[in-house]
Amino acid sequence: MEVIFENLMLLNPKQVVMWIIGAVLIFLAIKKEMEPTLLLPLGFGAILVNLPMSGAVTQVIDGVTEEGAIDILFNAGIANELFPLLLFIGIGAMIDFTPLLSNPKLLFFGAAAQFGIFFTFSMAALFGFDIKDAVSIGIIGAADGPTAIFVANFLQSKYLGAIIVAAYSYMALVPIIQPAVIKTLTTKKERMIRMEYGNTNVSPLVKILFPILITVLAGLVAPRSVSLVGFLMFGNLLRECGVLRILSESAQNVLANLITLLLGLTIASKMQADMFLTKETLLIMGLGLVAFIFDTAGGVLLAKLINLFTKKKINPMVGAAGISAFPMSARVVHQMGLKEDPQNFLLMHAAGANVAGQIASVIAGGLLLNLIA
Repeated sequence: MEVIFENLMLLNPKQVVMWIIGAVLIFLAIKKEMEPTLLLPLGFGAILVNLPMSGAVTQVIDGVTEEGAIDILFNAGIANELFPLLLFIGIGAMIDFTPLLSNPKLLFFGAAAQFGIFFTFSMAALFGFDIKDAVSIGIIGAADGPTAIFVANFLQSKYLGAIIVAAYSYMALVPIIQPAVIKTLTTKKERMIRMEYGNTNVSPLVKILFPILITVLAGLVAPRSVSLVGFLMFGNLLRECGVLRILSESAQNVLANLITLLLGLTIASKMQADMFLTKETLLIMGLGLVAFIFDTAGGVLLAKLINLFTKKKINPMVGAAGISAFPMSARVVHQMGLKEDPQNFLLMHAAGANVAGQIASVIAGGLLLNLIA
């Protein structure tokens, strides 16, 4: 009892607030099923690292430094970018690029939907954030958790915990954020536009060559993106090569889920109360929402612009699917299309734009690293 009393005396109100934040993340993961593989360990980790004298994080006791298990994991898996890169292999193995390869024009929507990254980067710089922190905040607009982790950690941002919480929270809120933005920027008539399906038969050779060529091109355009794009495309090559089916399935399930769990626990080391409960964290959460809004707007407005000059109209909602939140954004657009017209099937087009966004987001991250690193 004496030890418990002593530890309670060491407890400060900020740590209690972090317990509440951790409990909210756990609630969202379990009750609302919002990114449970990440938010559950992240929420539990937030509680773990905010216990008085927690042995999970590094402590100095009587002049002796005792390294915590979570800090050891951080140094082994995030400080050297290992966990995010391994996760990219799993993500790449999950992605089917067939919708994009059958309609390569959808790549433009993937590029346009990265507008939120650069807009938010500029906003963060105007709000007084250091240039490297501003880039790290802007990359929330990638709508891609591993990219956000990689870039923020590579640039040694002080706000890694807040950036990751914002990135994954807004990814989970895509079904709420995107419909509101889409409806604001489009008319009912535009949302009812039907799009033709072209040739969806893509040869196995093309599917194999695609990840290799994308890696080479990314290396020439943005060398800093090679590790990001390369690991993503290697995962996709495992999927498409046809001779490593078991490894591909392992990457999609075992590897991706295990690394995501470890990421959640490990990132919690940056959610200690003194680092996390600041006015900057609230500002980062706000800027993250701005990033997602402008990502969606960028894709929608490009589609509307193209429609001014073409006879075959594009449903502007497809442009919104150009963000990297795969496959959530494609599903949102498909469901919105069906709601406006039960015979309007946009899933293939939206999926093509969605996987284009996956490529564009990692290249955008690499471009920003090239510019300032």
